[in-house]
Amino acid sequence: MTRELARLILAQICLHACMAGTRMTAPLLALREGYSPAAVGVLLALFALTQVFLALPAGRFADRNGLRRPISYSVVAAVAGAGAAVVFPVFPVLCLAALLTGGATGAAVIALQRHVGRAAVGALQLKRVFSWLSIGPAISNFIGPFTAGLLIDHAGATWGSLWGYRAAFLLMAVLPLASWFLVRRTRELPPVIAANGSHAPKAWDLLRQPTFRRLMLVNWFLSSCWDVHTFVVPVLGFERGISASVIGFILGAFAMAAAVIRMLMPLVAAHLREWKVLAGAMLSTAALFAVYPFMPSALTMGMCSVLLGFALGTVQPMIMSMLHQITPEARHGEALGLRLMAINASSVIMPMLFGSAGALVGIAGVFWATGALVGVGSRAAWLLKDSLSSHGGHAEPHSPH
Repeated sequence: MTRELARLILAQICLHACMAGTRMTAPLLALREGYSPAAVGVLLALFALTQVFLALPAGRFADRNGLRRPISYSVVAAVAGAGAAVVFPVFPVLCLAALLTGGATGAAVIALQRHVGRAAVGALQLKRVFSWLSIGPAISNFIGPFTAGLLIDHAGATWGSLWGYRAAFLLMAVLPLASWFLVRRTRELPPVIAANGSHAPKAWDLLRQPTFRRLMLVNWFLSSCWDVHTFVVPVLGFERGISASVIGFILGAFAMAAAVIRMLMPLVAAHLREWKVLAGAMLSTAALFAVYPFMPSALTMGMCSVLLGFALGTVQPMIMSMLHQITPEARHGEALGLRLMAINASSVIMPMLFGSAGALVGIAGVFWATGALVGVGSRAAWLLKDSLSSHGGHAEPHSPH
Protein backbone atom coordinates (compact mmCIF):
# COMPACT_ATOMS: atom_id res chain seq x y z
CA MET A 1 0.00 0.00 0.00
CA THR A 2 1.49 3.32 -1.07
CA ARG A 3 1.87 6.34 1.17
CA GLU A 4 -0.64 8.27 -0.92
CA LEU A 5 -3.28 5.58 -0.47
CA ALA A 6 -2.55 5.52 3.28
CA ARG A 7 -3.08 9.29 3.45
CA LEU A 8 -6.37 8.99 1.60
CA ILE A 9 -7.54 6.25 3.96
CA LEU A 10 -6.69 8.43 6.98
CA ALA A 11 -8.50 11.39 5.42
CA GLN A 12 -11.56 9.24 4.87
CA ILE A 13 -11.41 8.00 8.48
CA CYS A 14 -11.37 11.53 9.91
CA LEU A 15 -14.28 12.77 7.82
CA HIS A 16 -16.37 9.63 8.12
CA ALA A 17 -15.80 9.42 11.89
CA CYS A 18 -17.39 12.87 12.20
CA MET A 19 -20.57 11.57 10.62
CA ALA A 20 -20.51 8.22 12.45
CA GLY A 21 -20.06 9.84 15.87
CA THR A 22 -22.76 12.41 15.15
CA ARG A 23 -25.05 9.61 13.96
CA MET A 24 -24.82 7.93 17.36
CA THR A 25 -24.76 11.04 19.55
CA ALA A 26 -27.74 12.80 17.98
CA PRO A 27 -30.23 9.90 18.42
CA LEU A 28 -29.12 9.32 22.02
CA LEU A 29 -29.61 13.02 22.81
CA ALA A 30 -33.03 12.93 21.14
CA LEU A 31 -34.04 9.89 23.21
CA ARG A 32 -32.78 11.63 26.37
CA GLU A 33 -34.97 14.64 25.55
CA GLY A 34 -38.02 12.39 25.30
CA TYR A 35 -38.39 11.97 21.53
CA SER A 36 -39.95 8.74 20.27
CA PRO A 37 -38.23 5.96 18.29
CA ALA A 38 -40.16 7.17 15.22
CA ALA A 39 -38.63 10.66 15.62
CA VAL A 40 -35.20 9.05 16.01
CA GLY A 41 -35.83 7.15 12.78
CA VAL A 42 -36.53 10.44 10.99
CA LEU A 43 -33.34 11.93 12.45
CA LEU A 44 -31.26 8.97 11.26
CA ALA A 45 -32.87 9.17 7.83
CA LEU A 46 -31.62 12.75 7.44
CA PHE A 47 -28.00 11.54 7.43
CA ALA A 48 -28.79 9.99 4.05
CA LEU A 49 -31.25 12.56 2.67
CA THR A 50 -28.66 15.08 1.44
CA GLN A 51 -26.76 12.33 -0.34
CA VAL A 52 -29.88 11.37 -2.30
CA PHE A 53 -29.97 14.77 -3.98
CA LEU A 54 -26.24 15.50 -4.03
CA ALA A 55 -24.81 12.13 -5.06
CA LEU A 56 -25.23 12.50 -8.85
CA PRO A 57 -24.13 16.17 -8.95
CA ALA A 58 -21.22 15.28 -6.66
CA GLY A 59 -20.20 12.43 -8.98
CA ARG A 60 -20.26 14.71 -12.01
CA PHE A 61 -18.42 17.41 -10.05
CA ALA A 62 -15.71 14.87 -9.18
CA ASP A 63 -15.49 13.78 -12.84
CA ARG A 64 -14.81 17.42 -13.77
CA ASN A 65 -12.72 18.61 -10.79
CA GLY A 66 -10.88 15.58 -9.42
CA LEU A 67 -10.21 15.06 -5.73
CA ARG A 68 -9.12 18.10 -3.76
CA ARG A 69 -11.93 20.56 -4.44
CA PRO A 70 -14.77 18.14 -3.50
CA ILE A 71 -12.91 17.23 -0.30
CA SER A 72 -12.45 20.87 0.70
CA TYR A 73 -16.17 21.61 0.30
CA SER A 74 -17.02 18.46 2.27
CA VAL A 75 -14.76 19.47 5.16
CA VAL A 76 -16.46 22.89 5.42
CA ALA A 77 -19.93 21.30 5.50
CA ALA A 78 -19.01 18.66 8.09
CA VAL A 79 -17.38 21.16 10.46
CA ALA A 80 -20.38 23.48 10.15
CA GLY A 81 -22.86 20.70 10.88
CA ALA A 82 -21.18 19.22 13.95
CA GLY A 83 -20.20 22.69 15.19
CA ALA A 84 -23.82 23.88 15.06
CA ALA A 85 -24.82 20.97 17.33
CA VAL A 86 -22.20 22.07 19.86
CA VAL A 87 -23.72 25.55 20.13
CA PHE A 88 -27.39 24.58 19.84
CA PRO A 89 -27.96 20.95 20.94
CA VAL A 90 -31.69 20.96 20.15
CA PHE A 91 -33.64 18.64 17.85
CA PRO A 92 -33.99 20.97 14.80
CA VAL A 93 -30.23 21.68 14.85
CA LEU A 94 -29.51 17.97 15.26
CA CYS A 95 -31.49 17.48 12.04
CA LEU A 96 -29.36 20.15 10.33
CA ALA A 97 -26.17 18.46 11.60
CA ALA A 98 -27.40 15.17 10.17
CA LEU A 99 -28.01 16.75 6.76
CA LEU A 100 -24.62 18.50 6.61
CA THR A 101 -22.39 15.72 7.97
CA GLY A 102 -24.16 13.06 5.89
CA GLY A 103 -23.93 15.07 2.68
CA ALA A 104 -20.28 15.96 3.30
CA THR A 105 -19.31 12.33 3.83
CA GLY A 106 -21.13 11.17 0.72
CA ALA A 107 -19.52 13.75 -1.57
CA ALA A 108 -16.06 13.02 -0.16
CA VAL A 109 -16.48 9.26 -0.55
CA ILE A 110 -17.40 9.61 -4.23
CA ALA A 111 -14.32 11.73 -4.94
CA LEU A 112 -12.02 9.36 -3.04
CA GLN A 113 -13.42 6.20 -4.63
CA ARG A 114 -13.22 7.69 -8.10
CA HIS A 115 -9.60 8.75 -7.59
CA VAL A 116 -8.49 5.39 -6.22
CA GLY A 117 -10.38 3.41 -8.86
CA ARG A 118 -8.82 5.40 -11.69
CA ALA A 119 -5.34 4.91 -10.24
CA ALA A 120 -5.73 1.11 -10.08
CA VAL A 121 -4.48 -1.11 -12.92
CA GLY A 122 -6.58 -4.20 -13.66
CA ALA A 123 -9.30 -6.14 -11.86
CA LEU A 124 -7.01 -7.71 -9.24
CA GLN A 125 -5.60 -4.35 -8.16
CA LEU A 126 -9.13 -2.93 -8.05
CA LYS A 127 -10.11 -5.55 -5.48
CA ARG A 128 -6.97 -4.88 -3.46
CA VAL A 129 -7.15 -1.07 -3.39
CA PHE A 130 -10.86 -1.03 -2.61
CA SER A 131 -10.30 -3.54 0.18
CA TRP A 132 -7.72 -1.16 1.65
CA LEU A 133 -9.89 1.91 1.10
CA SER A 134 -12.93 0.25 2.63
CA ILE A 135 -11.00 -0.18 5.89
CA GLY A 136 -11.46 3.56 6.44
CA PRO A 137 -15.23 3.57 7.07
CA ALA A 138 -14.94 0.45 9.20
CA ILE A 139 -12.35 2.08 11.46
CA SER A 140 -14.21 5.39 11.57
CA ASN A 141 -17.41 3.56 12.50
CA PHE A 142 -15.51 2.41 15.58
CA ILE A 143 -13.67 5.65 16.39
CA GLY A 144 -16.68 7.95 15.97
CA PRO A 145 -19.29 6.15 18.11
CA PHE A 146 -16.80 4.86 20.71
CA THR A 147 -15.12 8.22 21.43
CA ALA A 148 -18.48 9.98 21.36
CA GLY A 149 -19.88 7.49 23.86
CA LEU A 150 -16.91 7.95 26.19
CA LEU A 151 -17.31 11.74 26.12
CA ILE A 152 -21.08 11.52 26.70
CA ASP A 153 -20.58 9.34 29.78
CA HIS A 154 -17.41 10.79 31.30
CA ALA A 155 -17.50 14.45 30.31
CA GLY A 156 -21.20 14.43 31.13
CA ALA A 157 -20.49 13.01 34.60
CA THR A 158 -18.03 15.85 35.24
CA TRP A 159 -19.75 18.90 33.74
CA GLY A 160 -23.38 17.79 33.37
CA SER A 161 -24.98 15.42 30.90
CA LEU A 162 -25.74 18.02 28.22
CA TRP A 163 -22.08 19.10 28.22
CA GLY A 164 -21.11 15.49 27.57
CA TYR A 165 -23.10 15.58 24.35
CA ARG A 166 -21.60 18.95 23.47
CA ALA A 167 -18.09 17.60 24.02
CA ALA A 168 -18.87 14.70 21.67
CA PHE A 169 -20.12 17.06 18.97
CA LEU A 170 -17.05 19.26 19.42
CA LEU A 171 -14.69 16.37 18.78
CA MET A 172 -16.72 15.43 15.69
CA ALA A 173 -16.37 19.03 14.42
CA VAL A 174 -12.58 18.97 14.78
CA LEU A 175 -11.93 15.63 13.06
CA PRO A 176 -12.69 16.71 9.45
CA LEU A 177 -10.03 19.43 9.57
CA ALA A 178 -7.36 16.72 9.48
CA SER A 179 -8.84 15.38 6.23
CA TRP A 180 -7.95 18.49 4.28
CA PHE A 181 -4.33 18.49 5.48
CA LEU A 182 -4.01 14.85 4.44
CA VAL A 183 -5.52 15.32 0.97
CA ARG A 184 -4.12 18.70 -0.10
CA ARG A 185 -0.78 17.26 -1.30
CA THR A 186 -2.34 14.45 -3.34
CA ARG A 187 -1.45 14.56 -7.04
CA GLU A 188 -4.51 14.95 -9.23
CA LEU A 189 -4.89 12.42 -12.06
CA PRO A 190 -5.20 13.65 -15.66
CA PRO A 191 -8.80 14.37 -16.69
CA VAL A 192 -10.61 11.73 -18.74
CA ILE A 193 -11.90 12.82 -22.13
CA ALA A 194 -15.32 11.32 -22.73
CA ALA A 195 -16.11 9.81 -26.11
CA ASN A 196 -17.68 12.23 -28.56
CA GLY A 197 -21.41 11.95 -29.01
CA SER A 198 -24.40 13.90 -30.14
CA HIS A 199 -25.54 14.51 -26.59
CA ALA A 200 -24.24 14.07 -23.08
CA PRO A 201 -25.06 10.64 -21.61
CA LYS A 202 -27.61 10.47 -18.82
CA ALA A 203 -26.87 8.73 -15.55
CA TRP A 204 -30.04 6.68 -15.89
CA ASP A 205 -28.62 5.11 -19.06
CA LEU A 206 -26.38 3.07 -16.79
CA LEU A 207 -29.46 1.35 -15.37
CA ARG A 208 -30.17 -0.11 -18.81
CA GLN A 209 -27.29 -2.49 -18.20
CA PRO A 210 -28.66 -5.67 -16.53
CA THR A 211 -25.40 -6.17 -14.64
CA PHE A 212 -25.50 -2.68 -13.21
CA ARG A 213 -29.14 -3.07 -12.12
CA ARG A 214 -28.46 -6.39 -10.46
CA LEU A 215 -25.40 -5.03 -8.69
CA MET A 216 -27.41 -2.06 -7.39
CA LEU A 217 -30.09 -4.45 -6.07
CA VAL A 218 -27.54 -6.53 -4.16
CA ASN A 219 -25.95 -3.36 -2.81
CA TRP A 220 -29.37 -2.14 -1.64
CA PHE A 221 -30.14 -5.39 0.19
CA LEU A 222 -26.85 -5.33 2.08
CA SER A 223 -26.79 -1.61 2.84
CA SER A 224 -30.28 -1.99 4.33
CA CYS A 225 -28.83 -4.55 6.74
CA TRP A 226 -26.20 -2.03 7.81
CA ASP A 227 -28.98 0.55 8.36
CA VAL A 228 -31.01 -1.92 10.43
CA HIS A 229 -28.07 -2.60 12.72
CA THR A 230 -27.22 1.11 13.10
CA PHE A 231 -30.83 1.92 13.99
CA VAL A 232 -31.67 -1.03 16.22
CA VAL A 233 -28.61 -1.16 18.51
CA PRO A 234 -29.07 2.30 20.12
CA VAL A 235 -32.83 1.74 20.54
CA LEU A 236 -32.43 -1.80 21.86
CA GLY A 237 -29.57 -0.73 24.15
CA PHE A 238 -31.58 2.22 25.49
CA GLU A 239 -34.55 -0.04 26.21
CA ARG A 240 -32.30 -2.47 28.11
CA GLY A 241 -30.57 0.27 30.13
CA ILE A 242 -27.18 -0.16 28.48
CA SER A 243 -24.88 2.87 28.84
CA ALA A 244 -23.91 5.09 25.91
CA SER A 245 -20.28 3.96 26.03
CA VAL A 246 -21.28 0.29 25.86
CA ILE A 247 -23.69 0.98 22.99
CA GLY A 248 -20.80 2.74 21.25
CA PHE A 249 -18.60 -0.27 21.93
CA ILE A 250 -21.16 -2.67 20.41
CA LEU A 251 -21.37 -0.55 17.27
CA GLY A 252 -17.59 -0.21 17.34
CA ALA A 253 -17.11 -3.98 17.60
CA PHE A 254 -19.20 -4.38 14.46
CA ALA A 255 -17.07 -1.78 12.68
CA MET A 256 -13.75 -3.25 13.83
CA ALA A 257 -14.78 -6.71 12.68
CA ALA A 258 -15.52 -5.21 9.27
CA ALA A 259 -12.09 -3.54 9.33
CA VAL A 260 -10.31 -6.79 10.22
CA ILE A 261 -11.92 -8.75 7.39
CA ARG A 262 -11.10 -5.93 4.96
CA MET A 263 -7.45 -6.00 6.06
CA LEU A 264 -7.30 -9.68 5.19
CA MET A 265 -9.03 -9.37 1.82
CA PRO A 266 -6.11 -7.78 -0.10
CA LEU A 267 -3.94 -10.74 0.90
CA VAL A 268 -6.30 -13.22 -0.76
CA ALA A 269 -7.77 -10.96 -3.45
CA ALA A 270 -6.57 -13.23 -6.27
CA HIS A 271 -8.74 -16.06 -4.89
CA LEU A 272 -11.92 -14.02 -4.33
CA ARG A 273 -14.80 -14.03 -6.78
CA GLU A 274 -17.12 -11.09 -6.32
CA TRP A 275 -20.40 -12.96 -6.78
CA LYS A 276 -19.44 -15.72 -4.33
CA VAL A 277 -18.44 -13.23 -1.63
CA LEU A 278 -21.66 -11.25 -2.04
CA ALA A 279 -23.91 -14.33 -1.97
CA GLY A 280 -22.14 -15.66 1.13
CA ALA A 281 -22.50 -12.31 2.89
CA MET A 282 -26.24 -12.22 2.20
CA LEU A 283 -26.88 -15.74 3.49
CA SER A 284 -24.73 -15.19 6.60
CA THR A 285 -26.48 -11.92 7.38
CA ALA A 286 -29.90 -13.54 7.07
CA ALA A 287 -28.89 -16.22 9.59
CA LEU A 288 -27.43 -13.70 12.06
CA PHE A 289 -30.51 -11.48 11.90
CA ALA A 290 -32.63 -14.52 12.76
CA VAL A 291 -30.78 -15.05 16.09
CA TYR A 292 -29.83 -11.46 17.02
CA PRO A 293 -33.09 -10.66 18.92
CA PHE A 294 -32.43 -13.60 21.24
CA MET A 295 -29.15 -12.12 22.48
CA PRO A 296 -29.93 -11.18 26.11
CA SER A 297 -26.92 -9.09 27.16
CA ALA A 298 -24.44 -6.50 25.91
CA LEU A 299 -21.78 -9.22 25.62
CA THR A 300 -23.85 -11.51 23.41
CA MET A 301 -25.06 -8.55 21.36
CA GLY A 302 -21.41 -7.60 20.88
CA MET A 303 -20.55 -11.14 19.74
CA CYS A 304 -23.36 -11.07 17.20
CA SER A 305 -22.23 -7.63 16.04
CA VAL A 306 -18.71 -8.96 15.43
CA LEU A 307 -20.00 -11.84 13.28
CA LEU A 308 -22.25 -9.44 11.39
CA GLY A 309 -19.27 -7.13 10.84
CA PHE A 310 -17.29 -10.01 9.33
CA ALA A 311 -20.13 -10.76 6.90
CA LEU A 312 -21.02 -7.21 5.84
CA GLY A 313 -17.40 -6.05 5.83
CA THR A 314 -16.69 -8.11 2.72
CA VAL A 315 -19.33 -6.37 0.64
CA GLN A 316 -18.08 -2.92 -0.34
CA PRO A 317 -14.73 -3.93 -1.91
CA MET A 318 -16.50 -6.47 -4.12
CA ILE A 319 -19.23 -4.01 -5.13
CA MET A 320 -16.69 -1.30 -5.98
CA SER A 321 -14.48 -3.69 -7.93
CA MET A 322 -17.40 -4.83 -10.07
CA LEU A 323 -18.70 -1.28 -10.53
CA HIS A 324 -15.39 -0.09 -11.97
CA GLN A 325 -15.18 -3.10 -14.27
CA ILE A 326 -18.61 -2.65 -15.86
CA THR A 327 -18.76 1.16 -16.30
CA PRO A 328 -16.77 3.46 -18.64
CA GLU A 329 -13.83 5.22 -17.01
CA ALA A 330 -15.11 8.67 -17.97
CA ARG A 331 -18.33 7.93 -16.04
CA HIS A 332 -16.95 6.37 -12.87
CA GLY A 333 -17.91 9.38 -10.75
CA GLU A 334 -21.41 9.34 -12.22
CA ALA A 335 -21.81 5.61 -11.57
CA LEU A 336 -20.56 6.02 -7.99
CA GLY A 337 -22.99 8.90 -7.51
CA LEU A 338 -25.89 6.84 -8.83
CA ARG A 339 -24.99 3.99 -6.49
CA LEU A 340 -24.74 6.31 -3.51
CA MET A 341 -28.02 8.01 -4.42
CA ALA A 342 -29.82 4.68 -4.65
CA ILE A 343 -28.64 3.28 -1.33
CA ASN A 344 -29.16 6.57 0.48
CA ALA A 345 -32.67 6.95 -0.89
CA SER A 346 -33.22 3.62 0.83
CA SER A 347 -31.46 4.92 3.96
CA VAL A 348 -33.88 7.84 4.11
CA ILE A 349 -36.95 5.62 3.93
CA MET A 350 -35.77 2.57 5.88
CA PRO A 351 -35.04 4.15 9.32
CA MET A 352 -38.49 5.75 9.32
CA LEU A 353 -39.95 2.40 8.32
CA PHE A 354 -37.89 0.68 11.03
CA GLY A 355 -39.17 3.14 13.63
CA SER A 356 -42.79 2.60 12.63
CA ALA A 357 -42.38 -1.17 12.31
CA GLY A 358 -40.57 -1.35 15.64
CA ALA A 359 -43.47 0.39 17.33
CA LEU A 360 -45.94 -2.07 15.76
CA VAL A 361 -44.19 -5.45 15.80
CA GLY A 362 -41.16 -4.82 18.04
CA ILE A 363 -37.45 -4.72 17.31
CA ALA A 364 -37.29 -8.50 16.81
CA GLY A 365 -39.78 -8.24 13.97
CA VAL A 366 -37.59 -5.68 12.21
CA PHE A 367 -34.62 -8.08 12.39
CA TRP A 368 -36.56 -11.09 11.16
CA ALA A 369 -38.28 -9.29 8.28
CA THR A 370 -35.01 -7.83 7.03
CA GLY A 371 -33.20 -11.16 7.35
CA ALA A 372 -35.89 -12.95 5.37
CA LEU A 373 -35.75 -10.29 2.64
CA VAL A 374 -31.96 -10.57 2.35
CA GLY A 375 -32.05 -14.36 2.30
CA VAL A 376 -34.53 -14.38 -0.57
CA GLY A 377 -32.56 -11.65 -2.37
CA SER A 378 -29.35 -13.68 -2.31
CA ARG A 379 -30.38 -15.15 -5.67
CA ALA A 380 -29.49 -11.80 -7.29
CA ALA A 381 -25.90 -12.22 -6.09
CA TRP A 382 -25.69 -15.72 -7.59
CA LEU A 383 -26.89 -14.32 -10.93
CA LEU A 384 -23.95 -11.90 -10.98
CA LYS A 385 -21.80 -14.90 -11.97
CA ASP A 386 -23.47 -14.95 -15.37
CA SER A 387 -23.21 -11.16 -15.59
CA LEU A 388 -19.47 -11.25 -15.07
CA SER A 389 -19.12 -14.01 -17.64
CA SER A 390 -20.92 -11.85 -20.19
CA HIS A 391 -18.40 -9.09 -19.48
CA GLY A 392 -15.52 -11.47 -20.02
CA GLY A 393 -14.85 -12.06 -16.33
CA HIS A 394 -12.72 -8.94 -15.91
CA ALA A 395 -12.51 -5.55 -17.43
CA GLU A 396 -9.50 -4.56 -19.42
CA PRO A 397 -6.85 -2.88 -17.30
CA HIS A 398 -6.90 0.85 -16.90
CA SER A 399 -4.03 2.85 -18.28
CA PRO A 400 -1.47 3.53 -15.56
CA HIS A 401 -1.74 7.31 -16.04
